[in-house]
Amino acid sequence: MSDPQSPKSEKSNPFESVPIEVTVSVGRARPLIRDLLNMGENAVLTLDKRIEDPVDLYVGDQLVARGLLEEMEGDQAGQLAVRLTEIADLQNGIG
Repeated sequence: MSDPQSPKSEKSNPFESVPIEVTVSVGRARPLIRDLLNMGENAVLTLDKRIEDPVDLYVGDQLVARGLLEEMEGDQAGQLAVRLTEIADLQNGIG
């Protein structure tokens, strides 16, 4: 017999262990198709952002956060990472 006063054992949410893909957008470019077709190895495609500008993080097409690019140190030296600076309120947008 269970005691109605005892707290229920918390069940974990099964969705907490489902991985999702986060896309980090560092910038956009709008080349002409002819210019894109003429690009070869070592060509440079200029983006609309600078290296110090914030990047946007998306899940699907939903903006979920913004942050700054960083380079990891130590065992992960050279690996890119994002330091989050703004988290979206998914009800009201970013900020």
